[in-house]
Amino acid sequence: MLISLRAAILAGALLVAIDPAFAETLTLEQAVARATASTPVERAGQAAVAAAQAGRRQAGVRPNPSVIVQGDNLFGTGRYGVLGQAEVSAVYSQPIERGGKREARVALADRDITVAEAAARVARLELAAAVEQAFLDVIIADDSLKIADTRLTIEQGMQREALRRVRGYKDPLFVETRAAARVAQAHIELDAAKARQTSSRAALAAFWGGSGENLDVTGVLFAQIPAASGLASADEALSDAEAARAGAAIQLEEARRIQDYTVSGGARFLRESNDVAAVAGITIPLGRFDRNQGAIERARAERVRIEAAAEAARFERRRRLATLQAQARAASNQAQAIVGEIYPRTTKALAQVREGYARGGFNFRDMQDAADAIIRAQDQWLDAITRYRDLLTEIDRLTGRFDAAQTTETNR
Repeated sequence: MLISLRAAILAGALLVAIDPAFAETLTLEQAVARATASTPVERAGQAAVAAAQAGRRQAGVRPNPSVIVQGDNLFGTGRYGVLGQAEVSAVYSQPIERGGKREARVALADRDITVAEAAARVARLELAAAVEQAFLDVIIADDSLKIADTRLTIEQGMQREALRRVRGYKDPLFVETRAAARVAQAHIELDAAKARQTSSRAALAAFWGGSGENLDVTGVLFAQIPAASGLASADEALSDAEAARAGAAIQLEEARRIQDYTVSGGARFLRESNDVAAVAGITIPLGRFDRNQGAIERARAERVRIEAAAEAARFERRRRLATLQAQARAASNQAQAIVGEIYPRTTKALAQVREGYARGGFNFRDMQDAADAIIRAQDQWLDAITRYRDLLTEIDRLTGRFDAAQTTETNR
């Protein structure tokens, strides 16, 4: 479809020279894969997962014990001289977690890992969307260059017609000046199109640290529009992971409501009799004031907020995808209508006017108006495919086209 579209709009135009012997040709999928492997986004996602895994290991660690060495009656007056009646105790204490705190911490840390993994998937989709837009910019820049070259060819042909009539004293001198100005403007637009082509390739190659020199792309712009029901599973996975983490946070706060015990045991040396006696104890917090109720209520409210926000975001993605589909179809239909109906008529009209102008039946303004109609059709086509590029990029982002995990799930 795109090949015939270009052939109709860009008839007779030449592609800017890139020596095929040295050119590197990439597909969109290859460009996304190369960017994903090269940019810091992937490393950041991996680091986030590694940090969450380290947090999981730490969450499973039990509280440290302690040893208390205490001396009584070490020195004083009278019979309590230095070490005369000293009593030295060495006590080993161990906090005992109750209420499933350790298990709750581990469960929350597990949810942190899931959130980090899902967030990394979403970050890769965002990166892929940016790469896709840059990739399509290269295709559009190539088309823009061909159009600019076509415009220059048209203007140069009109200039030759004008010069022939001016030299034959059939048109005034200003016609030659006007034709030359249009050719100069076409040259300026061609130079600008070449600069856009170079910059678009550089912007694409920058995703993996390349220069864009000798880079070429292959692919079609008008692709199949995904169904409205196919939302990206990465976004769903992140929402589910965040909701699950909120639930685990509630369990941890509820576990913290239960007070911990501390048990201790050791020995005491009695200097007066040189005897050793065992000592033991237990610390039991009364829990009269702090039952962690505020933290529990806050965690529950946070889970409600996260679940409501996730549902709202899910609804917005569905609505947005349906809107994008309609707009993409409209942009595609407009581009194809320009190719199939408007552009052929404008080119035919210019040929007819040029023929009449050569015979003296029309003036240069008539030919100029006919050429401007072609330029407007070309501009409208470029505007339509540029809008389609933006729409397609967002559609692919919402549907998870470049989510490797989603592709694996679909193929199972």
